[in-house]
Amino acid sequence: MGTEKRYCAICAWRGNCQKRFSVSTDASGHVHCPDYSRDLSIKDKDIDEAVKKDREG
Repeated sequence: MGTEKRYCAICAWRGNCQKRFSVSTDASGHVHCPDYSRDLSIKDKDIDEAVKKDREG
């Protein structure tokens, strides 16, 4: 995938984030947060599978 996925669920700060309910998102659910840092332990494959599962059920 060419574009970076930006979701609160894959942010390195998700465990102690104080902004997760107040950041703006676009129609796809991508967050627009100045503090966003991707959790590098989560791979693209894992994200794609989770998004697909979420959309199905």
